[in-house]
Amino acid sequence: MLHALLVAAALSAQDTLSPPAHRILDDIRYLAADARQGRGIGTQGLADAAQYLADAFRRAGLAPAFAGGAYAQPFTIPTDAPAAMHSNLAGQSAKNVVAVLPGTSPRLRGQVVVVGAHYDHLGFGGFAALDPDSNGVVHNGADDNASGTAALLEIARRLSTRRPARTIVFVAFSGEELGVLGSTYYVRHPAPQPVDSIYAMLNLDMVGRLTDGKLLALGALTAQEFGPLLDSLNRAGPATRTDSAGRPVRFDLRASGDGWGPSDHASFYAVKRPVLQFFTDLHADYHRSTDDWDKINASGTARVAEFVADLAWALANRPGPLTFVDVPRPQVAAGSPGYGPYLGTIPDMSESPGGVLLNGVRAGSPAENAGLARGDIITGLGRRVVANLMDMTVALREHQPGDTVMITVKRGEETLRLQAVLARRGS
Repeated sequence: MLHALLVAAALSAQDTLSPPAHRILDDIRYLAADARQGRGIGTQGLADAAQYLADAFRRAGLAPAFAGGAYAQPFTIPTDAPAAMHSNLAGQSAKNVVAVLPGTSPRLRGQVVVVGAHYDHLGFGGFAALDPDSNGVVHNGADDNASGTAALLEIARRLSTRRPARTIVFVAFSGEELGVLGSTYYVRHPAPQPVDSIYAMLNLDMVGRLTDGKLLALGALTAQEFGPLLDSLNRAGPATRTDSAGRPVRFDLRASGDGWGPSDHASFYAVKRPVLQFFTDLHADYHRSTDDWDKINASGTARVAEFVADLAWALANRPGPLTFVDVPRPQVAAGSPGYGPYLGTIPDMSESPGGVLLNGVRAGSPAENAGLARGDIITGLGRRVVANLMDMTVALREHQPGDTVMITVKRGEETLRLQAVLARRGS
């Protein structure tokens, strides 16, 4: 009954949306409908989503990237993909969907700004789901990542009638949930131009839950010019708030970090291209069957799309080069694969000095049972000091489901030591 009321309220709210927000919500409702079967690899729903994206690019007037008027870039799930060990998906076919807005400058059109988002999700649950009791239930992935895909389409519509100096390529990736397989394939088989022609890559992953104007721009340290450019664009558009200096700004913009991370931008950073990932942060529905369209902030997603379109346009017309900043790939700790056993925290993905700030904890999780709460800062887990999310991932990988671990937490002025019994992730 409650869900029905929420859906009715969401439908009613559509009447007040701006045209861009309305288009975005329509796209999300299609992509995140039960009929899309969670956009899992090998499903007809994922194939239907790919065709929907190709048709949208065609209607926007964007050129196909491949011979014969094709937007699709087929690839096969490799047998050595880590996710293939947990599923029967090795050898399945998938496809990226790629469209091109040609550059017009004789000097710069050979350089490419890539704007991307993954359109696949978890299908009917499985090893990556965080609600194992719902295995076999469709996981619609409205925020992850129908929201980023819909924003990608809106950016394509906004820019399609313009004449950029550099070429802009729009890519909807598949296979991200299995280990950024589509973007890895793309950087090995780039279209329409070689990978070293890529000037910058902008990634949209989970941009559908904008709250209090907070927008994360991860990878901001991958080019020396990104920080000033992001700051300038944040102050140049329609303001919704003021920053710490009292200046009108569009977002509470948190720009930070290198180019590594569990999304498609990392594939481009691995081949030494500057990258930015836009993200409105984690929430309790992440990788759960409850990530549905009626929880999307469509107006907020439209604002993100407008901002990233402005950024893509600025990069496409910027006269000079970007200064790439290389950082070694983080070392993966030995022990458990992936993220390790399940704790159930919802971290704030912006950088927090001295630990991992929690946006919340999942109901019934080991974290909730241990007494962790929103606003806590985790500074230690087991024998590890936790200064950031990578430290926390490494610490979890050193343990097994069923282990009891001591977690050190800063809560206000207090330092607490809480015991948690780790659980098994969905399988």
